Amino acid sequence: MPEVDLVFPRAYVEFVNPDDESEVLRCDLTWLTSSYTCIFGSGCRGIYADAPDVGCCTLGAHFADKADEKRVAAWVERLDAELWQLKPAGREVRTKDWVEKDDEGARKTRVATHDGQQACVFQNRPDFAGGAGCALHALALRDGVHPLEAKPDVCWQLPIRRTFRDVERQDGTTYTEVSIGEYDRRGWGPGGHDLDWYCSGNTEAHVAAEPVYLTHAAELIALMGQGAYDELARHCEAHVRSRSLLALHPADPRP
Repeated sequence: MPEVDLVFPRAYVEFVNPDDESEVLRCDLTWLTSSYTCIFGSGCRGIYADAPDVGCCTLGAHFADKADEKRVAAWVERLDAELWQLKPAGREVRTKDWVEKDDEGARKTRVATHDGQQACVFQNRPDFAGGAGCALHALALRDGVHPLEAKPDVCWQLPIRRTFRDVERQDGTTYTEVSIGEYDRRGWGPGGHDLDWYCSGNTEAHVAAEPVYLTHAAELIALMGQGAYDELARHCEAHVRSRSLLALHPADPRP
């Protein structure tokens, strides 16, 4: 049973953001204490069966906003042919070499075809001397920084999902609910039904020695802030010590 049913009991915790009283964090402890890890290059089958070597990068990455694109652009300028397989040769890189618009006009990284497989233009293929995987990711590692600094927001956040909701209490006061949880295949919208394989609920990807809240600490801090993450970590630690079998992620190995 590689991929589990998407509906199962989960444990959540809610707490006020210690750095912002207007926010209440609602965090999925079942997901954040699970043993999920990215297995790109170590068993990942890709989201489409006809493109098994490019992971979840088949469709390119939509930019969150102008600031996201501008930040990525600064890193693109630093990419060389040793790290970027599809870098245009013999001239400076132009925006249209790596940015395109989807059918609704939203800006995203360009999709390119190489050896019959379509994927994000930054996705190096297995035949590349520099190794398969994201060129921006490789650049960040070479420069000694976390990949979230160089990659589009959606890329480094996946498969963690942050959503916002305005809530009005019965007494008329309001707050912003910030949910932190699993970006499962439903997060892709109607297209999620068409994915041939997906990792977050797949037993094959629940093989980490440490839980998500530790392995993805940098991403969570970027999404929540240090104070909120410290509070989350405390709740996760308590949950690991006391959780019932009902609160385990069903893709995790059974104890």
